[in-house]
Amino acid sequence: MTVNHIVIGGGTGFIGTALVNAFKQRGFCPIIISRMPGPFRMSWHDLERDGLPKNTTAVVNVAGQNILDPTQRWTPGFKQNIWNSRVETTKLLARAVTACPPKVFVTISGVAYYPPDEKEYNEESICNKYDFLSELCHEWEDAAKLPKDLNVRQAIIRSGVVLGRTGGMIKQIFIPFYVGLGGPIGSGKQPMPWIHIDDIANIFVNVVENDNVSGIFNGVAPQVVTNKEFTDAFASALWRPAKIPVPEFALALAFNRERAKIMTEGQKVIPKRVLESGFKYKYPTIDLACNDIAKW
Repeated sequence: MTVNHIVIGGGTGFIGTALVNAFKQRGFCPIIISRMPGPFRMSWHDLERDGLPKNTTAVVNVAGQNILDPTQRWTPGFKQNIWNSRVETTKLLARAVTACPPKVFVTISGVAYYPPDEKEYNEESICNKYDFLSELCHEWEDAAKLPKDLNVRQAIIRSGVVLGRTGGMIKQIFIPFYVGLGGPIGSGKQPMPWIHIDDIANIFVNVVENDNVSGIFNGVAPQVVTNKEFTDAFASALWRPAKIPVPEFALALAFNRERAKIMTEGQKVIPKRVLESGFKYKYPTIDLACNDIAKW
């Protein structure tokens, strides 16, 4: 039996942990790039010095500092950390892939690539940079580009808001919602591109395993919802009221307006190419997703 060795940058984070588990279930042997030592791990310094481990067949990068970390102020230093943890790690992996090519190289990006608007976006939509987060997405994706003659299959997955009990937005809002203090953000009318943690992990697995897919994929669920619709679904799953709106100015004060736009603005994003690839969602609707993540 051939063992598929996969290197995962950011494999100890919220999405990375789900990826490691999903790939293990498919028979892969994951090696995590992390700042913390341990078995089946290597550091970013090890990667820069020694390159990819022998017999690496796939490389995935989901490394990135949490933009909405409530303990961090939106300072130039923190923004630089956000940038480096995404763009520079991707550049480092791209150099390692170029030096010792695996079969496939898959990286993550964000739906902030698309401007907040009333129209629907799919993977074929071409957008210009419009703020810090969109510029980050553009540079993040550019950092992953490989020489055209390298013969490595590439894919980029633009992730929406990832919903799961152990991290991300749900970890921050679970207790307020559970005690009945939840509510929509601002008007609640803004679109909220979302995806369940299991589905984003399985999209990565599908892309790695399917030799016929490459390019851009929107890592979002097929159901487009507003923030208010998500709020109602999550509150209903918890059997709690959610009538206390969070004013936009309060989020701007707490997070800085530039960062708060992640929550107060949104995009209608469609996973056109994900569906065309034959991927089957485990949680295609917000009700199914919320009923799962509402469990203790």
